[in-house]
Amino acid sequence: MTTDTPDLSDFDGRIVFLGAGVMGGAVLSGLLEAGLPPEHVTVTDPSEEARARWSERGVEATADNETAVEGADIVVVALKPYLVAEVLDEVAGSLGRDTVVVSLAAGVTLATLQEHAGAQLPVVRVMPNTPALVGEGMFVVSPGAHCTDEQVATVDRLLQACGHTEVVAESMQDAATGLSGSGPAYVFYVADALIEAGVLEGLSRPVATRLAEQTLLGAATMLRDGDTPAAILREQVTSPGGSTAAALRALDRGAVRYHLIEAVGAATRRSAELGD
Repeated sequence: MTTDTPDLSDFDGRIVFLGAGVMGGAVLSGLLEAGLPPEHVTVTDPSEEARARWSERGVEATADNETAVEGADIVVVALKPYLVAEVLDEVAGSLGRDTVVVSLAAGVTLATLQEHAGAQLPVVRVMPNTPALVGEGMFVVSPGAHCTDEQVATVDRLLQACGHTEVVAESMQDAATGLSGSGPAYVFYVADALIEAGVLEGLSRPVATRLAEQTLLGAATMLRDGDTPAAILREQVTSPGGSTAAALRALDRGAVRYHLIEAVGAATRRSAELGD
């Protein structure tokens, strides 16, 4: 996994975003904030208002997908999944043979990208998650058969502008979706419950919210930045017979661990169904 935000001021390739809505826009904003020269980027969007917003940031914006991708080194497909095949069919004839097609669309397989972009093109399937909106995304990357190591490294470097990356076999994409793609919802679910618990115990809602937010952030930082496994960190907080031990017993009585594992499994299975 990578963790350092890159300096992209020396990037001299040309990147085209087919669509730049919530997720695509977050990635593009991250690239620009990491120093990517805006003159190296083109965005396509049918909305004149959206194009105007990107133009104000120095990015070329157009509604013409086919013309936009001509000469592109990397094409980022940031569209709703149901639009991906149609738009790739539209631009396939304008893609160069070494153009790397990177899809951020959930459930769209490498086989689908290959079928509609070009059988010999380098394609990359990426599963992002919403913390990319604040520069802390998790991007699970699966390269196609025609990608070189250099092309994968370039995609990896660009995505680091919005968070962290992990390269996995495509067969693991559904599991990654179940864990990190859907994962922010699990955390928000827990946060909401912690806040409500604090209020029930007499804390004001603003104070309960701050306590829950900082506790989750602090614990996640300890996990990410340290070398101690989660199970050991949990043990270090849990004094025998103490308040934390009582709390964990209550969680175990409710089979919370079991249900979290089941939740990831359910999301994994649903991701596989949506990709069929």
